[in-house]
Amino acid sequence: MADRSIQGGDGDGDVDGIRTFPFPVELSVRGVGMQVGPMGTDRTWHADAPLHRVHRIDFHVVMLFDAGPVRHMIDFAEYEANAGDLLWIRPGQVHRFSRTSEYRGTVLTMQPGFLPRATVEATGLYRYDLPPLLSPDAPQLAGLRSALGQLAREYEDTESLPPSLHTAVLRHSLTAFLLRLAHLAASSAEAARLQSDTTFTRFRDAVEKGFATNHSVSAYADSLGYSRRTLVRAVRAATGETPKGFIDKRVILEAKRLLAHTDMPIGRVGAAIGFPDAANFSKFFQQHTELTPAAFRAELR
Repeated sequence: MADRSIQGGDGDGDVDGIRTFPFPVELSVRGVGMQVGPMGTDRTWHADAPLHRVHRIDFHVVMLFDAGPVRHMIDFAEYEANAGDLLWIRPGQVHRFSRTSEYRGTVLTMQPGFLPRATVEATGLYRYDLPPLLSPDAPQLAGLRSALGQLAREYEDTESLPPSLHTAVLRHSLTAFLLRLAHLAASSAEAARLQSDTTFTRFRDAVEKGFATNHSVSAYADSLGYSRRTLVRAVRAATGETPKGFIDKRVILEAKRLLAHTDMPIGRVGAAIGFPDAANFSKFFQQHTELTPAAFRAELR
């Protein structure tokens, strides 16, 4: 929810019906390709773009929050930002403001092309693989606030420098802020990867110990102290599949081992992997292999 200085621009149609709104350069101080100022509660990018509706923007937006929680949708994923967090929305990303959240803090917008190519590459402006939600620690936050405050002061100071120098100083101040932001984004992505790896490793080990009696994703999540959503993200990142799919594959593997290498009756095989009812085991096995347990065993003998 941007203040008056960052509304404007005409929405362009899009093939998927989601409108794209351009950077409102005519509302910038001296018409430069960036704006920075406080977030408000009653403004929008454009009169035809209600904040609670899905839309695109063709410029960068960085929101630094002074209060929270604030829920914001970016590319159909919901993010919850708290005081001291930042959201970085890149050009072309679909997003939507929350009806129920109060947006307080500072918002920075940047027009593509305002910064030179070398700076764009150094700051990772188009690293769409990096997380939109960033949570700096205290020293990082202090540095970001200081850099953003300096940028805001330079942006508002239209008296001490001629226009060309004013724009040059803005670019340098913006670059200083973005370098800090890019470092935070890259380190956050690495931390998330390591956390995901750790989460998956703990889940994998728990499944290895408990698959014969526990087939419940929620039960594993509870025992490991993770939310179901965290577990889903970690397992998908590590394996490309869901936690339930991972559990089922391990159960099926054990069933195949017992069917192939023992003479246990099929009912006992099912019971050994958590299916006391032989009919349920047979149905589960066939769903995953397209063979009944008996047919699978017969093929190997």
